[in-house]
Amino acid sequence: MERMISLGAMSQDRLDASLDIDRQPAREIVRIIQDEDRRVAEAVAAEAERIAHAVDQIAERLEHGGRLFYAGAGTSGRIAMLDASELPPTYGISPELVQVLMAGGVNAFFSAAEGAEDDEEAAVEAVNAKVTADDAIVGIATSGTTPFTVAAVRRANMLGALTVGVTSAPGSPLAHDVDIAIVARTGAEVIMGSTRMKSGTAQKLILNTISTGVMVRLGRVYSNLMIEMPATNEKLRSRAVRMVELAAGVTRPIAVQAIREADGNVKLATVMAKKHVSADEARRLLDGRPLREVLEQ
Repeated sequence: MERMISLGAMSQDRLDASLDIDRQPAREIVRIIQDEDRRVAEAVAAEAERIAHAVDQIAERLEHGGRLFYAGAGTSGRIAMLDASELPPTYGISPELVQVLMAGGVNAFFSAAEGAEDDEEAAVEAVNAKVTADDAIVGIATSGTTPFTVAAVRRANMLGALTVGVTSAPGSPLAHDVDIAIVARTGAEVIMGSTRMKSGTAQKLILNTISTGVMVRLGRVYSNLMIEMPATNEKLRSRAVRMVELAAGVTRPIAVQAIREADGNVKLATVMAKKHVSADEARRLLDGRPLREVLEQ
């Protein structure tokens, strides 16, 4: 019962387990933090159905020409940017496909602009400038009350965009105003109100899962290989060769040759190596078709 109460508590509540943390040696401080961190995965897992629903709905929007926007302030916005910025080098998408609307603008990614989170007008302007009815927007706010984030999803609702909320507060304005509410009940923080901790970890887990799931649904993954990854440096070229080896079931020399002839395109090189065809023929085979379908025909 005690654990359930903790999971349901708000992040701004005071955690009994850490009341004397300032009197503890480092090893005990670590234990307290790690005990609480273990609860995060359980809180996120409880939202699996809603996360999966978000993946399906966002992927459908993107399949039909829409884009994905994250909206947040402070820590939430920075976690969103971390997720969004990793997608182009991992899955070969345009940076325009997944964007972040950050309270305070670009500078707030690097330095605190806490007052910007109250600027509802800026949120509406940002949404009006970029978001359309074809798009999806994920608002991220631990408290579910951040004015910038709530205003962004409300305006997006008016435009007809899909709206998703990621929060730790059930019944909050953010949870109430979105099409899909993902509420990870992470409980009180070890340091009261420091939502960069358990709440922030939950946000990262959720956004990682959403964006990865969407990329899988969009066909940018074969098996568990990131076959759309641009091979832009020596480390990535080596990784690309390894993926061709695994996907095509060929030796390294054959994979190296295929990657070279495909100008670093993993998917193209995989078809070339597996089917023993030229780059032009591989392109013809792949035209509008998933890699798995081409390889298994």
